[in-house]
Amino acid sequence: METRYFEYGDEELAYLKAKDKRLAEVIERIGPIKREVHVDVFESLIDSIVSQQISGKAAQTVWGRMVEGLGAITPEGIASASIEDLQRFGMTFSKARYIRNAGEKVAAGALDLEALRTKSDEEVCRDLCALEGIGVWTAEMLMIFSLQRKDVLSFGDLGIQKGMRMVHHHRRIPRDLFEKYRRRYSPYNSIASLYFWEVAGGAIESMKDYAPKAKKKQAKGIAKTQ
Repeated sequence: METRYFEYGDEELAYLKAKDKRLAEVIERIGPIKREVHVDVFESLIDSIVSQQISGKAAQTVWGRMVEGLGAITPEGIASASIEDLQRFGMTFSKARYIRNAGEKVAAGALDLEALRTKSDEEVCRDLCALEGIGVWTAEMLMIFSLQRKDVLSFGDLGIQKGMRMVHHHRRIPRDLFEKYRRRYSPYNSIASLYFWEVAGGAIESMKDYAPKAKKKQAKGIAKTQ
């Protein structure tokens, strides 16, 4: 199967560079980013659930095991697998249950994922969040990495928060500040997201995270000699 990547070009990059000097410098240094997308919406949904609260590397490992074990990620295949079978790929009981539930709903026709393509971002989020174990972050990742929506900036994504801190030298990104950046980058927030993820992953070695470091707890009492 041909590998597909998130589609954007010079127009989107020129817009972002004109809106934000610091992001413009990042875009110039990193260059175009190729991020793989799932053409199949169901695959993207399952991948997003797998990726919840774990590193990208760990998610890739679990996903690879699933593809090897199941042959293909389909609603029918997921629905016919037991929760124990899914757990063997390296995920928690809760994730296995969420994944199986999604497979059952889609296989039974209770959720039409293809219909999401014509719905607004708000409607997509509402429909997906009705599924057990699916929250706003998961819906946003599906909108980027399957539906290829260009105006998604996820407040709940730690990588985006980190990349934003690094680019703009902030210690924290409270919601009101985040919304200021969302308005600045719209209608191309998803492309800005790609660059924040790259920065957070260490694409520019000279850039650091300005988040305050956790203070070490002071030991109470007198230390015992050994």
